[in-house]
Amino acid sequence: LNIIMWFCFVFFLLQVLNEKKLQEVDSLWKEFETPEKANKIVKLKHFEKFQDTTEALAASTALVEGKLSKNLKKILKKIVAKDAHEQLAVADAKLGGVIKDKLNLSCIHSPMVTELMRGIRSQIEGLITGLPSREMAAMCLGLAHSLSRYKLKFSPDKVDTMIIQAISLLDDLDKELNNYIMRCREWYGWHFPELGKIITDNLMYCKCVRKVGDRSNFASSDVSDILPEEIEEDVKAAAEISMGTEVSEEDINNIIHLCDQVIEISEYRTQLYDYLKNRMMAIAPNLTVMVGELVGARLIAHAGSLLNLAKHPASTVQLLGAEKALFRALKTKRDTPKFGLIYHASLVGQTNTKNKGKISRMLAAKTALTIRYDALGEDTSAEMGAENRLKVETRLRLLEERGIRRISGTGKALARTDKYQNKSEVKIFDPSGDSTLPAVSKKRKIQEVEEQDTEIAVKAKKFKAEMKEETTVENDEPVKKKKKKKDKEKQAEEEEVLNEEPPTSPTVELHVLLCFYIMVWFIATFVCFQNTEKKKKKKKKIKDQDED
Repeated sequence: LNIIMWFCFVFFLLQVLNEKKLQEVDSLWKEFETPEKANKIVKLKHFEKFQDTTEALAASTALVEGKLSKNLKKILKKIVAKDAHEQLAVADAKLGGVIKDKLNLSCIHSPMVTELMRGIRSQIEGLITGLPSREMAAMCLGLAHSLSRYKLKFSPDKVDTMIIQAISLLDDLDKELNNYIMRCREWYGWHFPELGKIITDNLMYCKCVRKVGDRSNFASSDVSDILPEEIEEDVKAAAEISMGTEVSEEDINNIIHLCDQVIEISEYRTQLYDYLKNRMMAIAPNLTVMVGELVGARLIAHAGSLLNLAKHPASTVQLLGAEKALFRALKTKRDTPKFGLIYHASLVGQTNTKNKGKISRMLAAKTALTIRYDALGEDTSAEMGAENRLKVETRLRLLEERGIRRISGTGKALARTDKYQNKSEVKIFDPSGDSTLPAVSKKRKIQEVEEQDTEIAVKAKKFKAEMKEETTVENDEPVKKKKKKKDKEKQAEEEEVLNEEPPTSPTVELHVLLCFYIMVWFIATFVCFQNTEKKKKKKKKIKDQDED
């Protein structure tokens, strides 16, 4: 069994003398307690030194990445190929696979090999003679520094750290500036309280206080380079009638020092913002075009790096920064948030409240594409970001115009405003409504007179007939009684006939059944119609929730 190892500026090959002792992995460390015991287990067979630091760095980086360097390939071809029947112990399984594929050498990687190499490293000074410990430590330190610099230089996350630090510093500067300006306004407000209401800009306020100092100097000082003419006149007028307290020169000097700090921090903040803007356009131009440099830098800082951000799906990008709200909503079984840091993007900010969720979802999907293009693509142009931003803007315009559209044959016609036409109706007063008398003509027609005469003649004939009947009744009273009995019997028979139920014919029964079936069918169709309407409303509600 041969062992190939790399240490500092040397490749060395060791041969195992007693392979039986390697079977006991747990007690193998006892065989490397002293250099004498270690020499009984392994023996130095060959070693190859590097010419300079560059060659050593190239070989070490190749081994770290699991690749076969040129020097190692030469050594394995010259020495190990002679003993092709023997196995080669390697610490990295990936490197062993590469050696087996390219050189056709049988390699072994197991816990026994790792324990064996740990013991060899502990007794490396006794196994390799001729290298003083002091020089070996210096070589190890120099190679470690070179390897660290190489990793930092070619790290894919190396530029992201600059963006993360810059955006974090920018946020800290904003907080400090806010505190300093509040303190300055409150401090100088005891002396000149009216100035804070007249000058709303913080930087102009501090510059004005630093230049003038005491409020009594406003009348004689010229602040036209800081303030506009109108505001300057208002400030001078307010300084003459100010109700502030008097302060000493020492207090004014301290306030001026604070104003100097505010102005310096503000200038440094603008410089830092320009630096961040240039960095973002160089590293993630498409992301910057989509959401802006500040939101893009905050997304990168929240994810840790641009590569980590590229691994996130669009749904995660949409909710980055709202993790607490998300888990609180899941815990309380309420509605989850629709946006996180992406809420501060300009496209989301210019939409109305109803469409913010839809636009943030679409923006997150397009942003995820641009992030992957910036992180993994080789092109540095921002054309893809501009195209995706245009798509989101057109979608936003469609959502905003949806409320203006009207229902038509195609559903696509825009609502038009018809031309105004004044259609007034002229109404004339009707005087007939003022009269309370019946509207009947005074002269009667000939037909009405004739009809009235005939009615009078008929009434006279009836009256004469009644008079004759009364006279006959008085003469024939017994005959009348018999007639009354007969009349009563006829009336009783007629009542019996009326009380009897009429016979029901089969046609009538069929008609009743048909009416009953029609009524049942109508009720059933009405119930089904109501159920379908409820289902449609429920589906529409679920669809709206899914779109949100």
